[in-house]
Amino acid sequence: MTTDRKRVEAVVRDVLAETEHVKPAVRESAVVALGSDHAGFALKETLKRYMTEELGVSVRDVGPETNAPCDYPDFAALVARAVARGECARGIVIDGAGIGSAMAANKVRGIRAACCHDVRTVVNSRSHNNANVLTLGAGVVGRGLALQMVRTWLSTDFEGGRHEKRVAKVMELEREWTGKS
Repeated sequence: MTTDRKRVEAVVRDVLAETEHVKPAVRESAVVALGSDHAGFALKETLKRYMTEELGVSVRDVGPETNAPCDYPDFAALVARAVARGECARGIVIDGAGIGSAMAANKVRGIRAACCHDVRTVVNSRSHNNANVLTLGAGVVGRGLALQMVRTWLSTDFEGGRHEKRVAKVMELEREWTGKS
């Protein structure tokens, strides 16, 4: 086993130990939007069961209903719009690599979608960047790691403080380039 892999496994063990009994930071009454394309369908179904049954989180599954070929931008947009409108507190989208869904979701005003690959990037996306949509690649992240990442993402709060001005700068770029305030 490589040294890097051992370090990652140690970080995952530490995060799991710290968050094992942590309730999600998402309010119990809040809803998490969940969507995928065909490549992410199986993982979406696994995450839906995990969030509702194990974490007690309400989930709005925006689709698809089967693993028939479909386009990730359609479902990333449904998740992002539900979050942007305030219908859902946060959103999660799964496709093959997670990249395309992040790009599509980030086109929706008010969305800060983060494509994450491990627990460390998940923590950073929430604590420093206040990400409100998480994108995952089903071909990149295994089932077990995805469960850990989602639990961590839902239980990690935004730190605020020095990070607030940086997030504000990101949102200012959106306003500047969309011409809206």
